[in-house]
Amino acid sequence: MNCIAVVTDEDFGLERKELNNPIVRYGARGIVLREDGKMAVFYKEKITEYKLPGGGIEKGETPAEAFKREVLEEVGCEVEILEELGFTEERKGQTNFMQTSYIFVGKVVKDLGHIDVTEKEKAEGAKLVWVYPQEALDLIAGSLAQLKASSFDKFENPYTTGFMVVRDKRILQYYLKKNN
Repeated sequence: MNCIAVVTDEDFGLERKELNNPIVRYGARGIVLREDGKMAVFYKEKITEYKLPGGGIEKGETPAEAFKREVLEEVGCEVEILEELGFTEERKGQTNFMQTSYIFVGKVVKDLGHIDVTEKEKAEGAKLVWVYPQEALDLIAGSLAQLKASSFDKFENPYTTGFMVVRDKRILQYYLKKNN
């Protein structure tokens, strides 16, 4: 499987701290396309974060099952997986945390017309937007400089969110390069 990106503290101008028996999390996320060529982007207005849909893999789930579940929750759609692009790693030395995310491309097969977000996501002003892939990359890349720390983040800066935005920017760059 192809490694799309590794995001570390160095990507934010921070000194790299080696991980020591880190907390490990696995996730599934990716690109969700409609027939009109637009893709789903999850936007959290209060922290100015644009991100790809996805989240953690629950016990007993495969990465593909987790992706489909997360898309159903965050996008309100059932999807058919077209391909698995690869994986990403986030190595957060400041919190001794590592996440590996499996990245998929899915096509909407049924739109249920509503999203199911967590209380945290509601508090952050979560909503769904549909844009063309290049516009999605521009929104995600542009949000990096404007990020605000979430009231749920123990850091005064958007440390955790910054990793997600850089990860998703690199996923989209990879996807666009692969498909152009």
